This record gives sequence, C-alpha cells and structure tokens, in this order.
Amino acid sequence: MNLFQLRAFDAVAREGSFTRAAARLFISQPAVTGHIKALEEHYQITLLRRTARRVELTEEGTRLAAITRAMFGLAEEAQVMLEANRQLLTGRLEVAADGPHQVMPMLAQLRVRYPGITVNLRLGNAQETLAALLSEHADVAVLTEVEPRKGLHLQALGSSRICALLPAGHRWASRPELPLAELDQQIMVLREPGSITRRTFDQACARAGVQPRVLLELDSREAVTEAVAAQLGLGIVSSMETSHDPRVVARPIEGPGLVNQHMLGCLERRRELRLIQAFLGLASPA
Repeated sequence: MNLFQLRAFDAVAREGSFTRAAARLFISQPAVTGHIKALEEHYQITLLRRTARRVELTEEGTRLAAITRAMFGLAEEAQVMLEANRQLLTGRLEVAADGPHQVMPMLAQLRVRYPGITVNLRLGNAQETLAALLSEHADVAVLTEVEPRKGLHLQALGSSRICALLPAGHRWASRPELPLAELDQQIMVLREPGSITRRTFDQACARAGVQPRVLLELDSREAVTEAVAAQLGLGIVSSMETSHDPRVVARPIEGPGLVNQHMLGCLERRRELRLIQAFLGLASPA
C-alpha cells in the first residue's frame, strides 16, 4: 500500500479540493491528481466524483476517508508530540468559530506571541463549528451553548446577552433596556431558526408567552442590520455582535433565559498538545 497515495486522498477528502489539498501537502496539484488516480486504478475503485464546481466522496471514498483521517490524525499527533520541546516557532492551527467577535482578539494575541504559527479559521453556525471540532477538521473551536460530552474539553470564555436591534429613530432607542413582554406582537426580522441567538430568543419568548410577528428570516447578522435600518422590523443580536452602524441601536432585553454562555473547546485526548495548549492559554473569561 502506497502511503503517499493515501495521504493525497486524505488531503482531498479533508479539504474538498485538489488545489487546497496540494497546498496542504506542499506539492503540485498534478501530483495530487496522479497519486489518487494511481490509487483508484490499482484497486479498481472510484473514491471521488469530480464536477465542475466541487469534489465529492463516493460511498467507498467516505469509508476510506474515515480510516485515513484517523490514521494520519494519529501521525500528526505523534509529530506534534515529538516536537513538543520546540518553542512554537512554526506550526499550523485549525480554528473553528461560530462568530468572529471572540476569536479575532485571540488570534491577534496568538500572532503577537507566536508569529510563526499559521492559522486557518473556519467560520460557521454553531452546528457546523461543533461538527468541525468533533470530526477533527478543527483543532480548537469557539462555541456557544454547547452541551458537555465525553471526550470534549470545554473552558469558559464568557457570556453575552440577547439585545433588541432598533432603528436609530425608534421610540425605544433612548431606553437603557427593554422588557421582553414589550416585544409581543412586534414585527421582527430575525436570523434563521438554526442560529443560537434566534434559538435562545425563541425559547425565552415561549416561556414568557411572548409572540413576536416574524416578517423576515435572514441568514446573516449583516442582513438583519440592513433590514432593521430599512425599518422593516425590529431585530435580535447578541451583545457581542453589536455594530457601530449609526443607523441602528442595540438595547439589552430584560427577562430570564436571555444569556448565552461561550466556550473554548478541543478534543480531550488532544488537550495536551503544545500548540493547542498555547491557544487555550489565550482564553480569558469575561
């Protein structure tokens, strides 16, 4: 069995792209293509489907990817362990986060302390971020409202409060905070139901018997801000995500169940790896 061919396949399976796989392995794209073609021809199997826009794993490719991810993941852990005495002059850290606001200051600290470390940041929603960590596509992750589970190390980063986003000229804009009950029957523009901020708000409303009138569901914070600025309705935002847009103002919502807890996580068995320890050490709960 040719390990170079398996490593090329593993890189494409992880990255979903021949180009990114070549960059990951520091070889040319034709070399990656050649290794995988040789692997498929030798075993008379189709592992990847190539389309004009993306690379997809076949059923057999998915099964092989689970094996190679574990195999080369252990090899990477061995390499990190053997280099543990180095002063983190070089290295690559895969970071996932469910929003940019907490992770960016941490990356800035990492850059100051360890300027030779390369970081690949994946931004997604809460489910995508946790999935990236559990599947070892990320070394560490910034998570919101994640449930403890076996094999997952979590440490507190801080908390945030759900705020109402109002047009700057709204009659409530001058108030320091808003009771949740006042949002009953108010026209609102909200994130999609998969958003942690939306989920927390919906649960608090359900417990309090508050029923907002949802006019629009939007897939980004920026879209919610634009809709509120256009006076299409009131929005919801985390206190960590408030912008400095002069067209809108954010006011904390008063009521139970409107606080989210933020965590920094990694796989327990990888917690002692030097590079992961360095990143965990940047966390300062607020």
